[in-house]
This record gives sequence, structure tokens and C-alpha cells, in this order.
Amino acid sequence: MSFGEQQDDAVRLQHLDRLRTALVAWVIACHALLGYSAVGGWPYDEVNEVSFAPGTELFLVVIVGPSGLVIIGLFFFIAGLLTERSFRRHGLLRYLGGRVQRLGLPWLVSALGLWPVAVWVAYRGAGWHVSLWWVFRHRDPFLDSGALWFALVLLIFSAAFGIGAVVYERLGARIVRRPRPVRDPRPLTAVRLAGVGAVISLTSFVVRIWFPVHSGQVGDLHIWWWPQCFGMFLLGIAAARRGWDTRVPDRVRRGCGIAALVVLAVAPVIAGLNGLHNDLDGIAPFLGGWHWQSLVAGVVEASLLVTSSIWLVGAADRRMARGGHRVTGWTRAAFGAFIIQGPVLMVLSTVARLLPMPAEVKAPLVAASAVLLSFWLGALIAAFFRSRAKVGSGDSRPAPALGS
Repeated sequence: MSFGEQQDDAVRLQHLDRLRTALVAWVIACHALLGYSAVGGWPYDEVNEVSFAPGTELFLVVIVGPSGLVIIGLFFFIAGLLTERSFRRHGLLRYLGGRVQRLGLPWLVSALGLWPVAVWVAYRGAGWHVSLWWVFRHRDPFLDSGALWFALVLLIFSAAFGIGAVVYERLGARIVRRPRPVRDPRPLTAVRLAGVGAVISLTSFVVRIWFPVHSGQVGDLHIWWWPQCFGMFLLGIAAARRGWDTRVPDRVRRGCGIAALVVLAVAPVIAGLNGLHNDLDGIAPFLGGWHWQSLVAGVVEASLLVTSSIWLVGAADRRMARGGHRVTGWTRAAFGAFIIQGPVLMVLSTVARLLPMPAEVKAPLVAASAVLLSFWLGALIAAFFRSRAKVGSGDSRPAPALGS
């Protein structure tokens, strides 16, 4: 691929970078809110000094809850849309080396140092007299890396794809080192998409028999989410072969949008009829184990995930394809912001303990501050690595942003 073709691809795929940037900001803000939630979902809830009133909690469950079901799978869908393009451009060794550098090293730094320090700061701020070494050894799960578990799992999936593609090629398939990703002529019909959702929901149910939601594994691998993560990763690869990385067909986009709205409308009814109440009493069977409620939860989750992911990517290619210099700066900072969000949130929440405010005021303040500070630090991280790349290559052109 010539530089001109790469540049053209970069322009046509800017909507994916901007969608990821918006998702990163949303994740940071949601983590800040969950730190003050009785339901939990972010480690600051272990030591928080105030929490939301029940009415506020219910409102957040309604507003934030659906995004919690789909946002991680959407990240993996976007990664899948970009994976084969990157693999063909770089080849196996450079591709794997880049994945280790951009995903593996941040995870390692977070698990061994950055995240334990952040948790220790929060513990000390709450009056816990524990050492940093104690936090590292006793953190459950061991080698917890905060939000960076995502990077380790994506590294595993990327390596599996790269090695699998090479093995497949050597068995006779011509899928590697073509100038552009293969465009599979077979369409992704509604039946095929429904089949993807069915496979994700069934495998989620089976996996969660042994690994219920919120169970801990070494490295905080979130194995209960692997079926949706790997399923959406593969769906992204398949969709890119049909050109959906640059343009989701209008009919598909509209159909998925309508289907996502239907799922959002019926999900609360299904949950209520199956024993899940406003105070989340009775949620345990939905989280895993040999319970039919877990199967129902998997079906709702997979249906919403597949339809909303495709709709959001389709909406992005129509509304996020252009942007100014400031938008580009945010996209370059997004991966660094994702890496640094954990320490930023823990420090800001600890400092906010000094403010005599209810959670309804304090949590949004921490959320807004964390988004701005994380992206500012992310921009510094990206600028540092771009300068290192230019010095190392002798190239005067701007180097790719960290995580691209």
C-alpha cells in the first residue's frame, strides 16, 4: 500500500478514532460515578465516604446500565474492524510487536505499579493503615490492573488472530499480505447477525456457569465477558471484509438501530418478570451459574450488543467523519487517557473526600475533572511517544498516536 493509500484510509477511518475517543470519555465518567454507587463496579466503592441515594442509584442504573452491557464489546468490535488492515500492512512479527508495545507494556506497568499505587492512595485516604506491598499482595484478584485488563485480553485475541491467519495461509488460504483487506461478497444478513447474537448468548451462559459476572481471576481477565468480547472482535473482522469499516449500509444501520431500541424497551419488562426489582434484589441468578435467568440475561445482552454496536459505528461514519484540529488532539490523547484514568480517578476521589458534599454533587465533579485531566495527561503521553518515534525513525512526518 502506498503512502497515498494509507493517507486515504486514515481519512476514511477517522470516525472510528472519534467514536473510540467518545467511548473513552464515557468510560472515565461512568467509572467516577460507579465509585459512589452502592451497586459498585469501580474499586473506589470499597472506600467511598458517601454514596448515592436510592432514587439517584435507580436513575443511574437506567441511564448508565445499558452502556455497561455493550461498551466493552463495542471496543472489541472497533478493534476487529481495524485488525486485519493493520495485520496485512505490517506482517505477523511487526504486528505482534506493535500489539505488545501498545497493549502488553501498559498492562504490565499498570498491574505491577501504577494501579497498586492508585489503590494504596485511596486506601490511605480512607484511613486504612496498609503498605503498598500489602496492597499488591492482597489485591483480589492478584495482578489487578484496573481498566487495563481490556488491553491484556485484546492482546491475547490479536495474537490468536495473527498466528491463526499465518497458520491458515500455510494450509493453502491466500489471506495474508494483500494490498487491502478481503471484501467477502456474502452479506451479513439479519439472520447471520442473529446467529452471532445467539452464539454469544449461549457461550456466555456456559462460561458464566463457572465464571459468574464479577468473579475474579488472576490478571483480572474478566473471563465472563470473553464470549461477547471475542464474538464482537470476530464480527468486526468479518464486517471490515464487507467494507463496514468505512461505511455501514443504510438499511443495516437503520435496522440495527430499531432493534436496539426494541431491546432497550423490553429488557426492563423481562427483568421485572424474572425477579429483578428496582433495588436489584434478586440479581445473583442473572450473573451466572446454572440458572435460566443467566441465559435470559445473556440473550438480552448479546442482542443489545450486536445491534447497538453496528448502529453506533454506522452513525459515526455519517456524523464523525470530519473534525477540526482540536478533535484530532482529543483522538490522539484517547489511548493515553484510557491508560491513566485509574490513578487519576483514585487521586481525584481521594482529594474530593475533603469536600463536604453529597455524592450527587461530588461524583459529577470528579467525573468531569477526571475526563479533562486524563485527556490532558494522555496528550502529554502521546506527544512523548510521537517525539520518540520521530527521533528513532528520522522521519519528519507526525508519528502515529499511541495505541493507533
